[in-house]
Amino acid sequence: MRRDYFDLTVEGVDAGAGQQGTPLVRIDFHGPDDLLRDRLVGTGDELLDAEDIDVAFRLREPLSSADDAEGVVAVTNRYTGDFILELNETATDVLPFIHAARDSAGDDDARYRVEIETDGERLVAYDKDTFLVYDHEGNLLRNESLIPSGVEL
Repeated sequence: MRRDYFDLTVEGVDAGAGQQGTPLVRIDFHGPDDLLRDRLVGTGDELLDAEDIDVAFRLREPLSSADDAEGVVAVTNRYTGDFILELNETATDVLPFIHAARDSAGDDDARYRVEIETDGERLVAYDKDTFLVYDHEGNLLRNESLIPSGVEL
């Protein structure tokens, strides 16, 4: 599936620390109708649940080497490892979102919401608490990632 089929927008990034409101990432798909839906279906012809998917951002270059390091946001099937979707984004778009989710949580584990739409109509919505960030060599960047307390990776 082509990465240019997707547009990503975020909400709740500019809220102050400790303010209520779950940050939202909205991914809008503008490709062939059944292509995305087929990837979001599990083994029983039902759409995947939040616990069935993982969200990650992997850099394509070191954070220190560019003012706006390029990377790829990926949503994958947790059990098969198959990519559901990928889209190009920059670190300056993704990392503030992760920080906003962390700041909005206060003492609780951070959460955010992912909505995936097809041509403006919601297909699925997931409440998530993990957003992993990897450097350009595939190493986990723990300080940049959103990892719930008590989770060992």
